[in-house]
Parts: sequence; structure tokens; C-alpha cells
Amino acid sequence: MKKNITLVVLLISSILSAKAQDVHFSQFFEAPILRNPALAGLFDGDYRIQALYRTQWGNVTVPYKTGSLSAEYKAPIGNNNDFITYGLQLLYDKAGTVNFTTTHILPAINYHKSLSDDKTKYLSLGVTGGFIQQSIDRSKMTTNNQYDGFGWNPAVSDGETLAANSYHHWDGGIGMSFNSSINGNPADNYYIGIAYQHINRPKNSFYKNPLIELNAKWEFTSGVRFSMDEKQFFTMYGNYSRQGTYSETLVGALYGYNLGDDIEKPDYTVQFGAMMRLKDAIIPMVKLDHKPYSVTFSYDANTSTLATGAGKPNAFEISLTLTGFTNASNSTLQAITCPRF
Repeated sequence: MKKNITLVVLLISSILSAKAQDVHFSQFFEAPILRNPALAGLFDGDYRIQALYRTQWGNVTVPYKTGSLSAEYKAPIGNNNDFITYGLQLLYDKAGTVNFTTTHILPAINYHKSLSDDKTKYLSLGVTGGFIQQSIDRSKMTTNNQYDGFGWNPAVSDGETLAANSYHHWDGGIGMSFNSSINGNPADNYYIGIAYQHINRPKNSFYKNPLIELNAKWEFTSGVRFSMDEKQFFTMYGNYSRQGTYSETLVGALYGYNLGDDIEKPDYTVQFGAMMRLKDAIIPMVKLDHKPYSVTFSYDANTSTLATGAGKPNAFEISLTLTGFTNASNSTLQAITCPRF
């Protein structure tokens, strides 16, 4: 019984702390707008649609489920090899026994400024802003106030003075990124970026006169892709975020191999490797590409001390991406060299 109470307290604490933190993905590169609006449009194509699903803690308690859906469209602007990307990020997250639910609707826009005549270097400035709603199912809440000395009594009030079971607020963020090819080879490239999220620090509480604000978040991100030969390549990623007192570091690499006789447009590409969330998890990952689609699978193998006390709260993610050109002869086809991440 004592062990069960300890676990319940731990889970409730994690939900409460999540109110002031953002959700996270191990496949962070499959949700670029969430990380940095200036990463929108950094792909080889005119449009991209990405869906990402994560489930975690299912072997310990009620599963935490998170889904992301994003869309981007990139088009030339002006006469200086510049581009503009329009994006939309949707996010849905449900956590714990009280169904703590968060919904994001975040439009984004990103301007890519060309820094070279050969269209291989771009500085991008992006902004995002939109609507966030959060809610709980109060009928599933249990508190100390409902224990009457003999056990839990649902007839007793939970004792919480909540203003409402749901609330919403507006949110915004800005970001900057730089991307370039390496030694003029469009297959080898890199990007770096910085973003500042929740610039308005919205109120973030179900209680009246809330003192809790959604902490602002700094995000630093990078990626590099380099070829080993005509068929083999490596892709390396790094992402660091800090929100209030909480920080997260993710690093990793994928080895890729192109299948087929066409070097420029391989029939299939297979990538596999691993990410590491420092002091938390090792994340094996496999990615399969068959243009215009790609699918990625990953599994979080928990390595933290929580794995010993709570039965290894692992996680699984799957993502699907569609990337393409609106027209095979579109001017953007050869007009911009972008990271192929």
C-alpha cells in the first residue's frame, strides 16, 4: 500500500510540474515548428506534412499520449532568391488519470534571406503565435481531503477551489536559424538555430488569481548531414532547451544508406541509429524513406533512477512525413539548397 501511495504521489507531482513545462518528443526533428519557427521550410520541396505520435508511461499508469500534426508551404518572394514559409502546428496531449489535456493551434511564418549568389546559404527569421487550451476531468480527481479516516470517500468534496475545469491563453515565440551546404555539395549541409518561446509568459493555472506562469523557454538546435560516399551518409542532431529550472539535452546520430541505381533520387533510403536524452533515456531509432513518404520509429529505454522505482516508464514514437513539390518544374526545385533532414 505504501508503495502504491508513493507511486501515486510521484505521478501527480509529474502532472503538476508539467503545467509549467512543454511536452517533448524524442523525434524532435519531426516537429520543427514546435522547436523553432525559423526551422519551418528547411526541407527539399515546396510543402511538407508531418504527423508524430508518442505514448509513454503505459506500463506504469494511465498512458500519456501526445500527437503532433504540422504543415508547411514554401514559396519564392521578391527577386533576391529569398523565400517565405507558411506553417501551422497542431498539438494534442493527454496526461494521467485526470485527463490533463493540452491543445495547441499555432500558425507560423518564416522568412529565408539568401546570403549567397549560389543559393546555398540562408538566414531565417520566424515567428509563431496562437491559441492554447488546457483542461482536466475533475470527476476523476482524488485528493487527501476525500480520505475520511477509513478510506477514500467520493461523496466528500475534493476541497480544491478551481476557477474552472478548463482555461485558454494566447502564446507566441520567435526564432532564428542559419543553414548552408558544405563545400558547395547540396547533399552535405548543416543548420543551427535559436528560439525563445512563450515570450508573453501566459498565466498557467486552474486556480483563481493564478500566480503560476508558463515559463519562457530557450531552445538551441543544430543538425549536420555529410556523405561518406555516393550511397552512405551520416546525420547528426543536437537539441538543448531550458524552461525555468528544467533543462533537456538530446544528441544522436543516424547512419543512412541509399538503395537503388539512381544516385540523385534513390528508390529507398534506410537510416538507423540512436538518440540520447542525457540522464534520462537511450532512444534506438529507425527511419525509412520512399519518396515522397518517410516513416520513423523510436523507443525510449529509460535509464534514470525513476526506472528502478516505478517499473521503467518507457515510451514509443512513430512519425509519418509527406514532402513534395507542387509542380515538377517548380522554380523552387533548383532555387534553394536546404538541409535534407
